[in-house]
Amino acid sequence: MKLSAVDLSPVPDDGTATDAYANTVEAARQAERLGYSRFWVAEHHGMATRIAGTAPEVLLGHLAAETDAIRLGSGAVLLNHYSPFKVAEQFGALDALAPGRIDAGLGRANGSPAADRALGTERRVQNPDDNHAEKIEAVVNHLYDEYPDGHAYGDLEIPRSGDDEPVPWVLGSSPSSAAIAGELGLRYCFAAFIRPQLAARSFEAYRDHFRSSGLADGLDEPRGMLAVNAVCAETDEAAARVRAVAEATYKRMRRGEIGTRPSVEDAIDELGGVPRPTPETLDTDEWPRAISGSPDTLAGLLEQLADRVGVDEVMIQHVVPDHDVALRSHELLADGVGLTAR
Repeated sequence: MKLSAVDLSPVPDDGTATDAYANTVEAARQAERLGYSRFWVAEHHGMATRIAGTAPEVLLGHLAAETDAIRLGSGAVLLNHYSPFKVAEQFGALDALAPGRIDAGLGRANGSPAADRALGTERRVQNPDDNHAEKIEAVVNHLYDEYPDGHAYGDLEIPRSGDDEPVPWVLGSSPSSAAIAGELGLRYCFAAFIRPQLAARSFEAYRDHFRSSGLADGLDEPRGMLAVNAVCAETDEAAARVRAVAEATYKRMRRGEIGTRPSVEDAIDELGGVPRPTPETLDTDEWPRAISGSPDTLAGLLEQLADRVGVDEVMIQHVVPDHDVALRSHELLADGVGLTAR
């Protein structure tokens, strides 16, 4: 199984965005060294004192200079906020900085009403799926210079390396985004840490709607990736203690406290105790929002979830307040899965 990671650039307690980005760089270097396939960074708005991952296209440029071989990408760039041509220009520039290593992860999401207004984003679109599909197709056409002569955009050019162009991925957490990926014949990554209960339905929709793509770099057959919230520690019990942060953070989100992150001890207090360790074998229809375990336990859990949806790559997202604990989690998991260090 291939393993990848996505990083939100959380701001440490009493730290700044500078500290958050330094931690992200260290995490990317570690992922490369351990043999992870790709390292993506996220886009969130309006909560930068807690999550500094606001501009993946900027952070990726820095990561390109700080790494040598690992694939780098956006998880995701939120296309509903931007012009497809501008997104293509940004990823073309990234390709020129890190030839043949860039993934253009394309998603959509609304933030707070204030953040959307500041970004100039319409919160209500007549046909949101149609609009999103058109924007994704436009980004790909710009990236691969596929607009024909005579087209209004036919003479536009973007920077490029001359090696392989950025690889487009459609990211989402619902059957509608999966159907778009399938209809366009592009790669699909499902965010199981957002709506885990829709994972199986979404991959079914992806395969049901899949057709061989006429787009550049389109696929002849489906290819997917599953993104999960997971944390690893030396024992199942120790990992469950760290997972308490993810569980408490979700409960806070349900109360409207977006972006806040408790310590492990505060999370355990809020939950009324340490969560039970994730069982080694999940029920057939069980899709936890977050999982945890020792290297062997967690490797087995990831295999179970990946097999359910028919993918061979899992991307790890976590909510871990301590940077060193997060790095240790990635290290232990790489060992459990059997990654080959570079």
